[in-house]
Amino acid sequence: MATPKDLPQDIGGFIRDLRQTAKISLRQLADRAGVSNPYLSQIERGLRKPSAEVLQQLASALRVSTPAMYLRAGLLDSEGQLGVLAAVAADPELTIAQKQSLTQIYETFRNENARHAPPPGDEPEPEAEADSEAALLAEEDALVAATAQAEADAAAGTPTTTAKTEETPS
Repeated sequence: MATPKDLPQDIGGFIRDLRQTAKISLRQLADRAGVSNPYLSQIERGLRKPSAEVLQQLASALRVSTPAMYLRAGLLDSEGQLGVLAAVAADPELTIAQKQSLTQIYETFRNENARHAPPPGDEPEPEAEADSEAALLAEEDALVAATAQAEADAAAGTPTTTAKTEETPS
């Protein structure tokens, strides 16, 4: 199967090539897909990025598989796994407005995460994270044991002593 780097980067160019191969005009494809002529023109020129739902309509109008269209647009990985956007577009229980809202929210989260992602090499060492987590679990176990002992002493009527625990800075 083709890898993403083998595929054209421009979904608009891919749609234009399919349309020209099918020997149909821009206006005819827009009518068949249920989108406006100017919007389709903007998609083909790379000025607009079509939603998964519009890609599905275009795929149907061009008689190509929807997964092939999603793959070319980057909404589907090369192993055929649906992305979040494709799943939203394919959900028949969502309205168009809901699909658009979910898509915008998802893209906003992805962009925000990409902006705040640490540069490669700045990530903490896995062993350091494991050591830190092990220390926290050991401290939690000690507190649980101390609490259980205090409850047992209270139930037996034995006076309890308060153990002083060291606090680690957070």
